[in-house]
Amino acid sequence: MRRVFTIGETVLDIIFRQGKLVAAKPGGSMLNTSVSLARAGIPVHFISDFGADQPGEIITGFLEENGIATTYIHRYADGQTALALAFLDEKQDASYSFYKNYPKERLTGTFPQTKKDDILLFGSIFAISHELREKLFRFVQEAEASGAIVIYDPNFRRSHLHELPLVLPLIRENFSVATIVRGSDEDFLNIFASANGRDALGELKNQGSSGRVPWLVFTRNRSGVQVIGENIDLEVPVPVIVPVSTIGAGDAFNAGMICYLVKKKIGRDDIGRLKADEWKEMVTIAIRFAANVCMSYENYISIDLIKEINLC
Repeated sequence: MRRVFTIGETVLDIIFRQGKLVAAKPGGSMLNTSVSLARAGIPVHFISDFGADQPGEIITGFLEENGIATTYIHRYADGQTALALAFLDEKQDASYSFYKNYPKERLTGTFPQTKKDDILLFGSIFAISHELREKLFRFVQEAEASGAIVIYDPNFRRSHLHELPLVLPLIRENFSVATIVRGSDEDFLNIFASANGRDALGELKNQGSSGRVPWLVFTRNRSGVQVIGENIDLEVPVPVIVPVSTIGAGDAFNAGMICYLVKKKIGRDDIGRLKADEWKEMVTIAIRFAANVCMSYENYISIDLIKEINLC
């Protein structure tokens, strides 16, 4: 049976708007994606670690309520679950302050064995943290070698620009094992000082020893989505909406893509044969996932959305 894995950081999100507390909920990019996938009926295994404390109990209960497999989650006793304070501006975009007290050793739990056409999503700062790097990247490399579809979301924010000289080689390594890179214009502006999709694709070339270039799904907020890769150069518009919050929008977009790949039974070897109309259908589903998340303070899609989309 085909499986979906996500690996990333777990936090308790505390959200403020105009100085007022509006929500507190489990978060982290890959957790957000996992919840959206589970609500879409996709079995998903979340790989992470967080504290054996009260915030950790809240998160564990939430994951179980949403039907997310927690076999590969490690609860540590010598640290605390991370907190993320999100402050929404007048455009409902978020800036963050993080409070972290991690143990010296991370990701000490077991890792799954992936197989051909499984799907693995990884990314964000979690994927380029030096204290996690050896274990995480070994797992990602093994997934790529097993024939899994590997999706990488850099999710590299301005607040980490001071770390760029140190982590850029790791970002490039992540590109080298990805089947699909789903990056935003903000990501590539911060990483490569360019928010142009074709320039971004150029940065992906020749990263791996095989010379293989991943397909790039390049999101540009209100300016639409580009898909660029072998024999594909496509632009998909996005609807005009008035968002309540943009937190989790990119994570929901990733869930929409994965949902399409699973429901359409698209394996890794099939991706190179996808036609423009199939990429457009995939991206359109992903846009609907992202737009749905933007219309509430939830970081994950609503159950009602699935009832509206026949695909899922």
